Amino acid sequence: MSKTLILFSTVHGQTRKICDRIAEVMRGLDHEVTLMPLDQAPSLEGFDKVVLGASIRHGKHNSAVYQFIEQNLDALRSRAGAFFSVSLVARKQAKNTAATNPYMQDFLAKSPWRPELLEVFGGNLHYQGYSAMDRNIIRFIMWLTKGPTDPNTKVEYTDWQKVDRFSREIASMEILSR
Repeated sequence: MSKTLILFSTVHGQTRKICDRIAEVMRGLDHEVTLMPLDQAPSLEGFDKVVLGASIRHGKHNSAVYQFIEQNLDALRSRAGAFFSVSLVARKQAKNTAATNPYMQDFLAKSPWRPELLEVFGGNLHYQGYSAMDRNIIRFIMWLTKGPTDPNTKVEYTDWQKVDRFSREIASMEILSR
């Protein structure tokens, strides 16, 4: 049985929620899973697989994501790995795959790590949960991209069946010999 470490970088909690679901599915398949925030990441020793989930804020993944990868690159390369990105852009059919999502393409351009599995998930839009500044910025972006702009909007764009499929793919990844 594999030991999997799931790390997340989140702003409003949707990436954590997705990681919780991945852990639940994998545990249901009898995998040992450790889940924690990226800023509390332990040594990767003892883990066979590493999953990293990161949300987008103001058009970027948190710089801590890239710092973690740089600091742990050899360990990441010697383990089975998966990365996923969470954004409101991924709500759109033309941008909801790793190959078509601009944030995933930006990640791949900036990161030396090439995990076996890549995925993108739509995030959660909850205007009342944002600061006034973020609410206005996101409403403007949504207006530009023809998304909902009503300040009372609360909608979850995460495709949970897609999360479950991704979870099963992670569970079935081959463990790399180190």
